[in-house]
Amino acid sequence: MKTPWHYVVTGGAGFIGSHLVERLIGEGCRVTVIDDFSTGTIENLRAVAGHPALRVLQTKVSDCRDLASIVAEATGVYHLAAAVGVELVIRSPIQTILTNLRETECVLEAAGQGAVPTLVASTSEVYGKSNKDQFAEEDDLLIGPPRLARWSYACSKLMDEFLAMAYVRERQLPVTVVRLFNTVGPRQTGRYGMVLPRFIAAAKAGRPLTIYGDGRQTRCFCYVQDTVDALTRLMRTPAAYGQVFNVGSNSEIAIRDLAALVVRQLASNSPLEFLPYEQAYAPGFEDMLRRRPDIEKCAALTGFRATTPLERIIELTAASV
Repeated sequence: MKTPWHYVVTGGAGFIGSHLVERLIGEGCRVTVIDDFSTGTIENLRAVAGHPALRVLQTKVSDCRDLASIVAEATGVYHLAAAVGVELVIRSPIQTILTNLRETECVLEAAGQGAVPTLVASTSEVYGKSNKDQFAEEDDLLIGPPRLARWSYACSKLMDEFLAMAYVRERQLPVTVVRLFNTVGPRQTGRYGMVLPRFIAAAKAGRPLTIYGDGRQTRCFCYVQDTVDALTRLMRTPAAYGQVFNVGSNSEIAIRDLAALVVRQLASNSPLEFLPYEQAYAPGFEDMLRRRPDIEKCAALTGFRATTPLERIIELTAASV
């Protein structure tokens, strides 16, 4: 028999996952975290450490022997566990592909046995090389060639989406897919190439802020608490099942302007320096010039819109670095 309001969060010791866990426990839910700590840390969960409503299992999802029984008792599953960061993708493409495919397959198989509502976290990377002004969920997707490891992450997450929709059709599993755009805030590490924590750490230390390429590429940054709000709303909206949603902010800024804003806001003397992509990553690396989401679908269904301005995001993130 299912216990009301018990959620499983894979990757729950990670950046987004730990904030989600805090939100759920704060709402009176019980939470089981499944995380192998490959990129997340138990330190991320220190605010709820020892809470009677929290159980933490240090294991890969695919190695969790009790996964089926744990999921069977859950109100829902948030599947956030994945390989993260461009640098990891470039350095370890085999690990990236296998991690994303295997772990999602295990989660969906376990959830499918009892039709447990499941939210699968995907990525804006699946939009690939599209040059549209903004990306909508029903757009065609344009992925680069397989000889470039850059695109292995996008393809593995896209296969996660196809697998999730296959479970919807064949098993009637209530699945929602979310394509996360750039999410930032406290606990995000620059270790895997994440741009905002890299910039903030450099500015606070007085080091140069390294900008890849010419810095004209633009991104939209969403505060992690806003992202978590969207995830919880979608999980609790049955009309979202079987659909894909963009989650993020649509306020756009060029990366070189972001660097300048960080320096100015932190009153730093750090200079800006530019590094060609082929030196930062590998020859043939391709980046997306723009990555701006159409957010109307999620807003229309759940009322969600990101509300935290970038200046406040920088302030909050800098206070934690």
